[in-house]
Amino acid sequence: MTKTKSSKSKITFRPATKSEWKSLVELFGERGACAGCWCMWWRLKRSVWKANQGDGNRRLLKKAIDSGVVPGILAFDGETAIGWCSVAPREEFPGLESSRTLKPIDDVPVWSIVCLFVDKEYRRQGVAVRLIKAATAFVKKSGGRMVEGYPVISRKGLMPDAFAFTGVPSAFEQAGFEVVKRPTPSRAIVRKQV
Repeated sequence: MTKTKSSKSKITFRPATKSEWKSLVELFGERGACAGCWCMWWRLKRSVWKANQGDGNRRLLKKAIDSGVVPGILAFDGETAIGWCSVAPREEFPGLESSRTLKPIDDVPVWSIVCLFVDKEYRRQGVAVRLIKAATAFVKKSGGRMVEGYPVISRKGLMPDAFAFTGVPSAFEQAGFEVVKRPTPSRAIVRKQV
């Protein structure tokens, strides 16, 4: 399916459920969004992720969705999926839990936004900001109170899109998040209460 930008269609957002699997597959494409990830990088221990890179990660994501897990939010232009935001309670991300840099900063229960993916035809048009806002609304509707993100900070301005999969500070700031910690010069932890 060829994707084209439409200035007339209103962008809408839907949880990634069983009924949206085909749209998610079309958005992620053959590469599983990036390098066979299928947005499983944070959901698995690194050794398990690597062993399943590609089709294995695709099957694991499908199995999770088929079991009723809602791993994120999809953005649509009309009926075409154009963006993705992975969001869930922090404890659903073993890869995040084992990170020394992104370890919990306190005991507040948080939902984590760990990945953003926007179709190349829709990048740099504010879709990521809108996805973050939609994910925040989803968290609130799901009973969450605090949303956390982990944007990457470029020292020289722009960076390749593949390295900004956790988002950039400006997108989170535009969505109302505030920096609460800078664990490294290249990483921030941002939060928003909902």
